[in-house]
Amino acid sequence: MMARAQRERVVRMSVEQPLWRALTGYRVMTMVYAVLLFVFTREKFERPEVAVAFLAVMSVWTLATLPKVANAASCTKRFLVADLAVALTGILLTPLADFQAQQVDGPTLPSIWTAGSVLAFAIKGGWRWAAFASSFVAAANIVERGEPSRDTFHNVLLVWVASIAIGYVVEVARASERTLARALEIEAATRERERLARDIHDSVLQVLAMVQRRGTALGGEAAELGRMAGEQEVALRTLVSSGLVPSTRASEDAALGAVVRTVEVDDEEDGDDGGTGARVCDLRSLLAPHAGSKVSFAEPGAPVLLAPAAAMELAAAVSAALDNVRRHAGEGAQAWILVEDWPEEVIVTVRDDGPGIPEGRLAQAEGEGRLGVALSIRGRLRDIGGTAELISVPGQGTEVELKVPRGKAGQAR
Repeated sequence: MMARAQRERVVRMSVEQPLWRALTGYRVMTMVYAVLLFVFTREKFERPEVAVAFLAVMSVWTLATLPKVANAASCTKRFLVADLAVALTGILLTPLADFQAQQVDGPTLPSIWTAGSVLAFAIKGGWRWAAFASSFVAAANIVERGEPSRDTFHNVLLVWVASIAIGYVVEVARASERTLARALEIEAATRERERLARDIHDSVLQVLAMVQRRGTALGGEAAELGRMAGEQEVALRTLVSSGLVPSTRASEDAALGAVVRTVEVDDEEDGDDGGTGARVCDLRSLLAPHAGSKVSFAEPGAPVLLAPAAAMELAAAVSAALDNVRRHAGEGAQAWILVEDWPEEVIVTVRDDGPGIPEGRLAQAEGEGRLGVALSIRGRLRDIGGTAELISVPGQGTEVELKVPRGKAGQAR
């Protein structure tokens, strides 16, 4: 099989990245602050060599690990644990360098540099990680004080609340990035659909329309060819207007922000949950092929996403309903497919203008062992937690309404 040409559009956004740059600057500035604080107050330290040794290690560590706080990808869990260990060690070493540290409130050896470790946890993992790290810092500060004062508890609580708040803001920012990425995906798909519609209208659709007109005028075998060309024109026009471009669009949370890629893929990969990792399937792509001169297809403008298993079963039920239209309403019957996408459920309605089903006929068919409606339609919907309702009035056609609740789709297997 020849490989299809691929087109990739990359859009980079970043709400999170400025936070990493700010954290990098914060760590450097607070390192300098901690060193200067010791230089100007060194006379109060009974063991200044302890402070000098720790500050030297902290300075080397800070400068050597600057690439680690450059972005989310570089900031690993192992680094976070090691960085927090350095901060905790500095806090607990403070009484060894300053004997009065447990009686008098004052800065610890790392001072406000410790907050940088907690902020790294917050930016990397959100508020839960921030709460984890700040709890260790709080415990270390209380142990270091020996007899913690009100100011000690105040400072500990401030760091704890501030870090959790920053972690929560980071999570909200990431959710906003994903929402914006999804909007860009839809915009890209819409633009591609409009481009294809223009190209196809200027070429293929006009040729099919001309073949239909000429075939009808010539009559005979040419009329049959014209009729087929007309059916293909309707099917192609429906496909183009629905915007079902054979592509997948994925959002990735990369180090430089959200990345949106639109990539052409082979048809057999669409909606496949076995090995491709797909979690949802656009129901429209499964129902659109039914559209033709005798079947009208109406759908929402946005993708109708369902679990792949639920989408396949629902599409199979629609196929069974259309088979019943062709079998019982005649070749000349017209059918309509309507897709409704609601927050709680997806509704697909299949309606025809046939003679309808006489009262009691379905029960009689089931008694005779012909279980097309019972098994092919109702059974499929029942398997995915949905329902199928059939309404038929003699002389006024038949309507099949298929409902799939979103919460149950794909779970009731």
